[in-house]
Amino acid sequence: MTQTDHRVVESAGAGSVPQERKLVTPIPGPRSTELLARRNAAVAQGVSVTLPVFVTAAGGGIIVDVDGNQLIDLGSGIAVTNVGNANPAVAAAVASQAAAFTHTCFMVTPYEGYVAVCEALNRLTPGDFEKRSALFNSGAEAVENAVKIARAYTKRQAVVVFDHGYHGRTNLTMALTAKNMPYKHSFGPFAPEVYRLPMSYPYRDAAAGLDASGPAAAARALSILDKQVGAENVAALVIEPIQGEGGFIEPAPGFLGALADYCREHGIVFVADEIQTGFGRTGSLFASEHEGVVPDLVTTAKGIAGGMPLAAVTGRAEIMDAAHVGGLGGTYGGNPVACAAALAAIEEIEAGDLAGRARRIGEIMLPELHALAERHSWLGDVRGRGAMLAVELVEPGTTTAAPQLAAAVNKACHQRGLVTLSCGTYGNVLRFLPPLVIGEDLLREALTLITEAFDEVGAGLTPVPATAPEATTDVD
Repeated sequence: MTQTDHRVVESAGAGSVPQERKLVTPIPGPRSTELLARRNAAVAQGVSVTLPVFVTAAGGGIIVDVDGNQLIDLGSGIAVTNVGNANPAVAAAVASQAAAFTHTCFMVTPYEGYVAVCEALNRLTPGDFEKRSALFNSGAEAVENAVKIARAYTKRQAVVVFDHGYHGRTNLTMALTAKNMPYKHSFGPFAPEVYRLPMSYPYRDAAAGLDASGPAAAARALSILDKQVGAENVAALVIEPIQGEGGFIEPAPGFLGALADYCREHGIVFVADEIQTGFGRTGSLFASEHEGVVPDLVTTAKGIAGGMPLAAVTGRAEIMDAAHVGGLGGTYGGNPVACAAALAAIEEIEAGDLAGRARRIGEIMLPELHALAERHSWLGDVRGRGAMLAVELVEPGTTTAAPQLAAAVNKACHQRGLVTLSCGTYGNVLRFLPPLVIGEDLLREALTLITEAFDEVGAGLTPVPATAPEATTDVD
């Protein structure tokens, strides 16, 4: 895209929010601190807060809090606001639809918006075969319904997932999710017939002395499936093409393709969980496209509707139509206001080539993150695609996870007016998810702040002698 194109895209995502960082109080400020006290008295403690600044406006790459601080947003509401928090086209579509009607329930009296969203998803998701879609409220609902559909189609029960995977917070999707704390702890028992295989994790595989190539990692995983489950019992294999909460783990090339081939050979439904990776986030509309993998079913949410709650399952018509009439749905699934937002957001993504913007974000950020890794031995790995990037932090000179360093860098970023998030099975990964409409000046300023935060934390660490022995990894 040209520089003029960039300005157009940034303006479209910004609404009326000035696109500049501004700190007028410490983070959090006094008004946010007051509201945090109210929040603690009124909201269940199980609902967490990453950065306790209370928002009054947002758009483009900026979040404005109640104290007048303007923070650079590298979180996008966890990969939701790809088109910006206040995209004018999305806001106008929401207002227009809300003025017409907010709800009828598509299963009672349908409306065109639901159909139009399904048509768009059928067109955009990978594969040139006939497709169907169904709409839901959240990513967890989409994954759960994908499993229901796969079981109805195959008449099998078992579901295969992967280590470090995250798929939601419902009972079934907690069973599919790998990480115990905070997602599963004390909430069991969980749904049965879920089996977990090792993920291709190039950084950790190499550290453990394994062949880190994609085909080798797939062979290890599929050998376990054959021995412990049996392909003939598996309804669905569910995988994030790039894992999200588990640490932005990008499998080695060839891993996804080998899994897809195995599923095709054995009649297993291959489900790509594109909830965090979808709608341009990784530099393609869907992350599966990077390796030419065509899933049987795709689950989407997050970036689909510019911040409105909507999710979907899209896939091969014969699989999607396997569920009996009345077996899929929900009162609010495919809400008309959310559908209007989705149609506007999808148009913005396509017209503004936001997948191209994601690639440009990666081109800007990755060299700077790699430069940081050269300077700090405790920055063990840099990974990701497009505008879905991460760094994994380890004890200096080792590959042992260092969640305390991730927390320290996160805090230092927050104090500088930068919204950043952590993730990873071990809590030692910092993830960067800027809105795809963020201005390049803000992005470069954010990188300067990230560098300052790393340097601040690194200054307090004891230097590691050049001859320091390599510690053993904390991954089996």
